[in-house]
Amino acid sequence: METLNYPADEDAKRDIVEAGRRLYARGLVAGNDGNISARVSDTELWTTPSGVSKGFMTGDMLIKMDIYGNVLEGGGGRKPSSEVKLHLRIYGRSRGVLAVCHAHPPVATSFAAAGIPLDRALLQEAVVLLGVIPLAEYAPPGSDELADGAARFCPDYNGALLEHHGAVSWGGDVMGALYRLESIEYNATVAMYSRLMGVERPMSESQIDGLLLLRPAWGVTGGGRPAGRPEEDARR
Repeated sequence: METLNYPADEDAKRDIVEAGRRLYARGLVAGNDGNISARVSDTELWTTPSGVSKGFMTGDMLIKMDIYGNVLEGGGGRKPSSEVKLHLRIYGRSRGVLAVCHAHPPVATSFAAAGIPLDRALLQEAVVLLGVIPLAEYAPPGSDELADGAARFCPDYNGALLEHHGAVSWGGDVMGALYRLESIEYNATVAMYSRLMGVERPMSESQIDGLLLLRPAWGVTGGGRPAGRPEEDARR
């Protein structure tokens, strides 16, 4: 079995606090929205507390839990987010995932509210690094159904939209998961502007083929294949 490079407790806590600050500064969360977690061993993780703005967290507010959902330490009496089930289910589906980031980025969440996945090949970097961002069907917040619906995409994709809710991403560390969430929002913004222009023009299938060949060299192992357009249309 592959040996995973888990972060030390203090490193994980530092990155969670910094990721929360960036989410808030960029307007990807509002109020006390969003949650972030990082695994520090096969059985332990740090996660954000409930009822705290992610832009103003401190390390002592974070909560250490085991993979069964039991609180181990930290938090200063605070409770973990009700969405921690989502994180635990994702970790359970892929051993290589060491961090999860959930937020409500406005443009990506607009696609989620409309029931539209981000599955069109519009940007080169998104094809290589992000791939398809599928849509997890509606389920109540904090529910087993929501956690299971999103986690099922974990082995094959890099994130998911949550219908009428928000978006979630995962990765090998906290900053990697954060960057993917930022990329989801950027890709959604380009898709939105393309639709407003009346011309959503994906890349051709051969262009997509070439970009997918870059994934191994760029350290990307999944993401699915975004939809393109026929070659005859691409030549026009």
